[in-house]
Amino acid sequence: MSAGSVITLLVCCLIIPLTMLGFGVWMRRRPPEKINGAFGYRTRMSMKNDATWRFAHEKCGKIWTWTGLVLLIVSVGLSILFWTKGGDALTKFATSFTMAQVVVLLLSIVPVERALKKHFDENGNPKE
Repeated sequence: MSAGSVITLLVCCLIIPLTMLGFGVWMRRRPPEKINGAFGYRTRMSMKNDATWRFAHEKCGKIWTWTGLVLLIVSVGLSILFWTKGGDALTKFATSFTMAQVVVLLLSIVPVERALKKHFDENGNPKE
């Protein structure tokens, strides 16, 4: 396996954790000011009003920051381990682990939506 192929596989294993970590920090510090359909955490519930929009970004930002950090540490560690085992093992690891990271990324929607439903009614008004 060429050095370029190894680097490509390693980069693939780091893209999702770095993206989650970077956007997680960004969402918590400077979320999009206005509700929009192009950028940010966009679900029907998060886009109800400014309060749900800010809440969703804060919650998602926390989840993505910590999940991205954990995935980054695990990715680096496992990548080093599989790198020492050779090309086929690294290829299989990188492919399966990247798919698992995508699943984790998508599953992060669940706790955010649950928190929105816990704190806001169906119209986006805060629950008392």
